[in-house]
Amino acid sequence: MTRQNGFSLVEVLVTMLVVSIGLLGIAGLIATSMKNNHSAQSRSQASVLANDIIDRMRANRSVAELAPSPYALALGAAADPAAGVAGADLAEWLAAVAAGVPSGQGAVAFDPATRNVTVTVQWSDKRASGDGATVGLPAQQLVVETRL
Repeated sequence: MTRQNGFSLVEVLVTMLVVSIGLLGIAGLIATSMKNNHSAQSRSQASVLANDIIDRMRANRSVAELAPSPYALALGAAADPAAGVAGADLAEWLAAVAAGVPSGQGAVAFDPATRNVTVTVQWSDKRASGDGATVGLPAQQLVVETRL
């Protein structure tokens, strides 16, 4: 009777199959983690941008509290940088929103009766769909409401 040394080809192939399935699972976890990390980064950047325009309004409070407020801006509208400090603030902020989050847009609303400011930052999170498609994907939105 001879004694067998080493592994058979079948054992090696089964081992490679098991290791391959494990590595594919790890690759899927890494891809999901990267997608979620990108979405979290966009949300964090949107929060920073929303607080930026609120701070600009607080720095120019006497103008911001006028009725109608020169800081009022509809979603998707453009700001006029020649319209004083408020216009320049809005133009700079919109440029930062467009550069800071993918397909970013912003809106600002001020209610003079309650002195509440509502800031909306909207962006397209194409990685949230998983396939990179933006068609039919609802925009992500962050709304911050505070008192001026």
